[in-house]
Parts: sequence; structure tokens; C-alpha cells
Amino acid sequence: MGKRSDFERKPRDYYPTPIEAVKPLLIHLPEKYTFAEPCAGDGRLINHLVENGGEVRYAFDIEPQSDWVKEGDALSQGYTQCDYIITNPPWNRKILHPMIDHFIDFKPTWLLFDADWMHTKQSIPYTKYLSKVVSIGRVKWIEGSSSVGKDNCCWYLFEKDSLYPTRFFGRN
Repeated sequence: MGKRSDFERKPRDYYPTPIEAVKPLLIHLPEKYTFAEPCAGDGRLINHLVENGGEVRYAFDIEPQSDWVKEGDALSQGYTQCDYIITNPPWNRKILHPMIDHFIDFKPTWLLFDADWMHTKQSIPYTKYLSKVVSIGRVKWIEGSSSVGKDNCCWYLFEKDSLYPTRFFGRN
């Protein structure tokens, strides 16, 4: 998965989020919080967050991979009954950018995707909403694989009314 890989990408960029990708985010969340997961897949990210103080209010996906994840389109939902939107979205920019535009109208939004994005011209319209960037490095996206992905990743916090310049947090 990624631009330097010869592996065929999974449909809809469906790669369940491993706990190793979530751990660096946890110190940036309050002890207790509510969240929406609009690209929930099999609910793995939800489980990691709930085990660490989160309470899920919305859990859906266009093609749910679990019985308890509801079917729904992330761009047709409102997100009023939660503190954050937290998701590992598809990395395809034609999907990702409209998600950023939509989500920030509702709540502070944590998105997990490739680190290279912030170094491209296409990120310029979104950097004014970028509050935090939390580097996590490379992730083993495929369980049982002997190697990690070829792209470094970050958690990005987007906020419509950010009061501070972007803060960067390197790997621990």
C-alpha cells in the first residue's frame, strides 16, 4: 500500500488501524472524551480508543466490516453529539480533501494518513486549519506481514477556528 509499493491497494483503502498507530495519539486526547468514527471499517480504531478513555457516539462506514458498525456515508452525516471526529480515512485526495472540508464544520478532527501530504502544494488550502501534527512513522498495516508500510504517517488535527500555529510532535 502506498506510492512506492508494487502491491495492489485494497478496495476503498481498507486497512484496519493497528494499536501501534493509535498510541502516539493518546497523549493528545483528554482522559475522557466522545468521538465519531466515520470510516469505521471493522471498528478496530474504535476499540483502541474506547480501551483508552473514549466513548464512541457515531460508528459507520460505506461498507461496514462489523455487525455493530452502521452503514453510512461520512460526507452525508452531521457530527453534533461528540467532542472529536477521529478516523483513518481513505488516503485518496479526491475523498480525503472533501472529508476535511466537511468534518471541520462540525468538530475538531483527527485524521491518520501519510506524512508526505503536508509537504505538497495540495495541502496549502488546509494548513490554516491544521493545529497539530503527530508523527508516528511507518505502520504495519497488514496483520501477519513481516514488514511495515513504505509511507511515514501522521495524525493531523484539523480545527476550523484554530487559535494557534501548527504544533509538530515528533516520534517518542
